[in-house]
Amino acid sequence: MYKHILLPTDGSELAMKGVEQGLALAKELKASATIVTVTPLWSSFDMAGEARSGKLHPIATYNEETAKEARRILDEAKAKAETVGMDAKLVHMPESHSAEGIIEAAKKYGCDLIVMSSHGRRGVKRLILGSQTAEVVSTTSIPVLVIR
Repeated sequence: MYKHILLPTDGSELAMKGVEQGLALAKELKASATIVTVTPLWSSFDMAGEARSGKLHPIATYNEETAKEARRILDEAKAKAETVGMDAKLVHMPESHSAEGIIEAAKKYGCDLIVMSSHGRRGVKRLILGSQTAEVVSTTSIPVLVIR
């Protein structure tokens, strides 16, 4: 059936539940798993604000901070994979719109199924960002299993 499953996460509790379900499915199917986190593009508005505040090297600082956060998210997901006896590839897609980064990773790594939570972020961020899951579902040709 499915041979390679992509498991996107933003590090939220709900997204990690999707990772857990995806890992369980991958193990059951004897499929490989790739866990991906996507770092969003830094808005020009935020970048200008940082520059105006006089901070030195705001882009380098942003890149360092997002790389550190991505590592934390992927390390947590790796621990979940190890708990169920799975070996998962860990991928950070920097500077990308979330849904586009997820789809790009699925294509790049040859995934034939994407397993993701219905949404990761909550509150105002969820309203502003919209549903990345809905965007992935509506724009990819790769099957998507949505975990509620």
